[in-house]
Amino acid sequence: MPIPVSRRAPLATAFVLAITLVGCSSSTSVHAEVKPEGKRNSAPDFTLKDNDGRTVKLSDYKGKVVLLNFWATWCGPCKIEIPWFMDFEKQYKDHGFSVLGVAMDDEGWQVVRPFLSEHKVNYRVMVGDEITAQLYQGLDSLPTTFVLDRDGRIAATHVGLVSKSEYQNEITQLLKTATAVGGASAASGSAELARAK
Repeated sequence: MPIPVSRRAPLATAFVLAITLVGCSSSTSVHAEVKPEGKRNSAPDFTLKDNDGRTVKLSDYKGKVVLLNFWATWCGPCKIEIPWFMDFEKQYKDHGFSVLGVAMDDEGWQVVRPFLSEHKVNYRVMVGDEITAQLYQGLDSLPTTFVLDRDGRIAATHVGLVSKSEYQNEITQLLKTATAVGGASAASGSAELARAK
């Protein structure tokens, strides 16, 4: 079960925390397989600042497969996923892939910067706001993750925790398709991705 976004403060008791983490780590998440190309909608564009104060526009990432993760520092399932996303950034960044994180903490950079430093997050992270949340239909629960194709269209949506292998399968599928369409042979693209795993 995903954690509602409205839950902004730490949980009151360890008992509630344990129940939340166990519930969120189960396979009860809302997700879909990679959508066929004709059924993908464009991801809403946004402009936010990253940890270094640089402007990040989602539309600048067209041409790459993007894992767009909405999360918060207080979200237990988000903390489980972040090391996976760091692995994906490391493995696939040279293959036309990027991870973008949008933290939805009310306290903003005050809590996000220390978290990024402590966990040595290796991908770009921004702090989102209500406008960003509304662009993505309110983001009722965290984590909420969108996997985007190279045209900036939403190929898969996940609300709650799913397995690392599910994300990896979607990423490699989109990278292989994009490689074949981009002019390189599908065979050579597949071989490069296999080496990156």
